[in-house]
Amino acid sequence: MANITAAEVNRLRQITGSGMMDCKNALVEADGDTEKAIDILRKKGQKVANKRADKEANEGIVLAKCSHDKKFAAVIMLNCETDFVAKNQEFVDFANEIIKTAIENKPASLEELKGIPVKGMSIGEHVTHLVGKTGEKMALSGYEFVQSPLVVAYNHQGNRLGTILGMNKENAPESLARELAMQVAAMNPVAVDKDDVPKSVIDKEIEIGMEQAREEGKPENMLEKIAIGKLNKFFKENTLLNQDFVRDTKKTVGQYVHETDPELKVTGFKRLMLGV
Repeated sequence: MANITAAEVNRLRQITGSGMMDCKNALVEADGDTEKAIDILRKKGQKVANKRADKEANEGIVLAKCSHDKKFAAVIMLNCETDFVAKNQEFVDFANEIIKTAIENKPASLEELKGIPVKGMSIGEHVTHLVGKTGEKMALSGYEFVQSPLVVAYNHQGNRLGTILGMNKENAPESLARELAMQVAAMNPVAVDKDDVPKSVIDKEIEIGMEQAREEGKPENMLEKIAIGKLNKFFKENTLLNQDFVRDTKKTVGQYVHETDPELKVTGFKRLMLGV
């Protein structure tokens, strides 16, 4: 049996919003595995906050930027231990150098970005050099990109969250694209539409829905039907086009986009956020 610490219990509580004892019991049952504990809480019908992508990073900076032709956008996350270092000008300048390099070189992966030389050293070596200067653990932990006929980038105030989003038409209204990037920032969807949700995620949601219904005492022959209903609610809340549009909650994002231009489509988005 894993030795569950108070810090681990508190971390799970911050992630899920569940009670301390519920979190402790879930961690014990999961033998200390946080992801398994989250699933256990959900299966038992406990409240679980929607913080899927925000659990590991502490302090640092997130920056999103577009190329001049607005066909390539990137977002990076550079982490450190304290807010003091995150606001240090050298750290901020280095983060800006990284996003500039990403836009200019269009690397295909985080590892490729780390290997790009800048001023005599690779970006990865620069990170190590800064660790030696500050005495703090640092990591370039996130890099995502979108390439489309039109892309936009959104940096949330404080540079703790950034999003990028692509549209299928070069002449798409940039103001609309930016509103959608802000929607992604605010509502943290997992995919553009329900058809884009990975099968593994769908299978897990059905499994959780069935277990919740079983815990509620529903008949065994009704469990799958109930789980499908819960899955449709999941799609509504967690896919961009099916979410209520933040600026006008009487419409979904998909309806808003279609009313603007029936041929307009969101080709993809990425979101990075510093953790709790």
